[in-house]
Amino acid sequence: MATAFQLAGVGAAILALMMFVIWLVSVRFQNAGIVDVGWSLGLVILSIWYAWQGSGFAPRRWIMVGMVTFWGLRLALHLVRRIASEPEDGRYQQLRRDWAGKNINLRFLFFFEFQALLDVFLSLPMLLAALNPAPELSLLEYAGVALWLVAVIGESVADAQLAAFKRNPANRGRVCQVGLWRYSRHPNYFFEWFIWVAWMVYGLASPWGWSSAICPALMLFLLFRVTGIPATEAQALRSRRDEYTRYRQTTSAFFPWFPKSQPSN
Repeated sequence: MATAFQLAGVGAAILALMMFVIWLVSVRFQNAGIVDVGWSLGLVILSIWYAWQGSGFAPRRWIMVGMVTFWGLRLALHLVRRIASEPEDGRYQQLRRDWAGKNINLRFLFFFEFQALLDVFLSLPMLLAALNPAPELSLLEYAGVALWLVAVIGESVADAQLAAFKRNPANRGRVCQVGLWRYSRHPNYFFEWFIWVAWMVYGLASPWGWSSAICPALMLFLLFRVTGIPATEAQALRSRRDEYTRYRQTTSAFFPWFPKSQPSN
């Protein structure tokens, strides 16, 4: 019977190899945005691996696989469509400028492999659920599934609203402030984080489930301090400074809330 460390170790090796291949593709096409596709698919692969090799209650394992696979494939497809139709994401263009002349391809390789390691840490709720032997689902697990549904619907709506806004030629160079984007500057990031909250709640029913709280906490840190909000807003300020500055003054950065009145000059 595989232990948690054995399952995670083999999963890490699989993802390291996958990210190396994806890095080669990114070098060929000079588009590092594909790393985000690898990140989402990596969690799908880990969830399936854990469920396949895990010794826990089978319905619990495969319900988690269903949640992760639906989320991961939806996100990956969304990202692939964007990569195919748009230039490289501004965040990665900025990294290219910052790393120019500094072994840029090697730096991106380390960046890609870090995403594989990140997936292993963030897959903790999936690992715990796959090893939980309890013979029936608990109320916490039903609550986790319900919260996950809310999060997936919210993220899908936010993505659809932004896509519709961008499709309108009249909005070229404008800041999306419709629908959920009126109440949060990053509703897609908020609901993405809320998915991890849902998986944490699902994981709380398993032994050592409390440790899965590190996942939404880590996601929140990454979104606020690393590759999420800071990079996205820096790019928005470079391209739409005046309107985005006003948007920041009136609209919550993350948690949806009613907009403030425009400050007087």
